[in-house]
Amino acid sequence: MFFASDNGGPVPPQVLDALARANEGYASAYGADDITLRVTQKIRTLFEAPEAAVHLVATGTAANSLALATLCQPFQTVFCTPVAHIHEDECNAPEFYTGGAKLTLVPGGDLMSPEALEEAILSEEVRGVHGPQRGPVSITQATEKGSVYSLAQIAALSAVAHRYGLPVQLDGARFANACAALGCTPAEMTWKSGVDVAVFGGTKCGLMGVEAVIFFDPAKSWEFELRRKRGGHLFSKHRYLAAQIEALIDGDLWRDLAQRANARRARLQAGLETVADILGTPQANILFARLPRGTHRRLQEAGARYYLWDGTLEGPDDAPITARFVCDWSLPEAEIDRFIALLND
Repeated sequence: MFFASDNGGPVPPQVLDALARANEGYASAYGADDITLRVTQKIRTLFEAPEAAVHLVATGTAANSLALATLCQPFQTVFCTPVAHIHEDECNAPEFYTGGAKLTLVPGGDLMSPEALEEAILSEEVRGVHGPQRGPVSITQATEKGSVYSLAQIAALSAVAHRYGLPVQLDGARFANACAALGCTPAEMTWKSGVDVAVFGGTKCGLMGVEAVIFFDPAKSWEFELRRKRGGHLFSKHRYLAAQIEALIDGDLWRDLAQRANARRARLQAGLETVADILGTPQANILFARLPRGTHRRLQEAGARYYLWDGTLEGPDDAPITARFVCDWSLPEAEIDRFIALLND
């Protein structure tokens, strides 16, 4: 009954098989190997972007931070929500890699609105040399609350950003889950909706560790490569990153894994709804639910693993505590059913 994080799940056997094949013999280093060349073309095909520049890194933090550093000057600011990965989960890495660019938090929840974004943009560049200059807009898709921007919402946000000459970066740590939830193509969720740079997340989708950064306009490609090397994120044995992504793309494994994870969340949600308050409208593989502390204590003592969000197990049994539940592709349905049975005991 592991609902703590999709980072904690196993690697699909197709990926391990691909790594074993990649491990045969010798290959050129630093991305000059045949697998990386194939993967570049496969990602271009998947995203319907034949000119796109594709670069692989091992972590989502590196993907977001290096992409934003390529798009942002140190005297600019990045617009994002208060619960964006780049604000809450990356230990100021975007600020570090951009050379000190600040983050401007767009008021609201996990889903940024065009109106709030425009207001935030207009509030900058009003102090001349004394204040931060406007920089990129970063969208998290799916959000850390489990919500998903519609294609129309992404297009509207992109239109606002582009009206002020600002690029749009999409943090796609759970890109596949969002795409599966919307039933759309990667192209529709990115450049066709106005996104300039996207992260195609692999780690939370089940890979051992790799993310693809995609520049739909390759003009910034060389700068990204230089920043990746200077930042210590260019793998010498690059074929092992590429092999994982290739396995994820082949046969649309990425969509299959995401659909499984999203379906597990829906199954869990159906069981929780009868006894818990579900917060928001979960669409991907994450949900937040409020239960009495005593129930949390009983579930965790029985072996359930998940994070409490606004309290601890210490205190009155009847106090409501919010918890986050995350489902990955490998979570057995029987474990969800066991959890729900315990919940109803």
